Amino acid sequence: MVLLRRPMAVLLTLTLLGGPPGGVSPLALAQETTPAPAPAPSTPAQTTPAQTTPAPDAAPADTPEAAPADTAGAENASLELVRRGEKDGKERRIKIVRTGTSDDTGIFATCGPQDGDPENAPNLAVFSETTQSGIQITIDKNVIRVPLAVVTQQQPKEGQDGSDGRVEASAGTAKFLDAAPEGATDRLSKCGIETTPKPAPDTVFVTQGKTQLKGQKLLYDEADGIARIDGPITFTRPNQSDPLSGTSEKIEVDVDQEKTTLVGNVVLNSGGGRVSKAARVEYDDTRNVARLIGTPGQPAQSVKGGDTLSAGMILYDLDRNEVYAVKPEGGTITGEFQDGEAAAPTTPTPAPTTPPGSTSPP
Repeated sequence: MVLLRRPMAVLLTLTLLGGPPGGVSPLALAQETTPAPAPAPSTPAQTTPAQTTPAPDAAPADTPEAAPADTAGAENASLELVRRGEKDGKERRIKIVRTGTSDDTGIFATCGPQDGDPENAPNLAVFSETTQSGIQITIDKNVIRVPLAVVTQQQPKEGQDGSDGRVEASAGTAKFLDAAPEGATDRLSKCGIETTPKPAPDTVFVTQGKTQLKGQKLLYDEADGIARIDGPITFTRPNQSDPLSGTSEKIEVDVDQEKTTLVGNVVLNSGGGRVSKAARVEYDDTRNVARLIGTPGQPAQSVKGGDTLSAGMILYDLDRNEVYAVKPEGGTITGEFQDGEAAAPTTPTPAPTTPPGSTSPP
């Protein structure tokens, strides 16, 4: 087992030694930005878990009023999960970066397989940062900022560069222990690391284009390739004349489909008075469009003043805060307008910007 602690100052590939012949594969940790003038040695000391002792000046990461780290001339610890789509074989990456570089504001550490673990046991990495910039996680079009992330990375398969795994992120802290607790059974404790997750509303910050979203916990798992952010979710999208805000129960980011979806009782409120609701909303700020998807019993709906539009799917222009109905197969489009006349099912005008795979009007 090797325990690696920040700071490091060069591109570092950590090879986990020990175990049976042909055992543990390396965990590559990319270090970015300009190296410090006086770099630390590039090869970490190798110790057994129980004998690992933190540096005397290493401060706990849970200091309440930690000052922002000075990153000038330093580098940030980072790690990438590599996912290969089962259907298209395309390689997609999830990147985790600790934005700070000071031991006073957080830690970065890796923990390899222990004695008695299977030969192909995964590696663990802990990222924590108490400054506002936090830990940055990039998944598809979303840049996520959070104080604490624990990453499980599988050993790479033969002939492959990188591997997939699991990410758990929320508010919280992490710190080095003076020694592994007696009788410790979990991997991180054996490595002398303590994590304290503290999920809370509005502590997971997501940016997609102009849109800012907030949740309380993120979980990504390689089993289905979906990153789920628990709510309550709140979001805002600035617009000089008609800003947009809203809520949902959670967010799902499908890595393979490269799709972000707001899930559960989604409500979009425009500053101009439009209120739109749907069970699910596929959200794509980069194309300035959202797809409001209803259910057979509860179609998507958009209301402004006395006008109401209901359909199985509604395309929402995020810049104009205008809606365009899409008639699903076997479904109908209905409307109620201010003059009191009900609109019969009709051919709607297509949205100015239609995302790939959307249903075209008949």
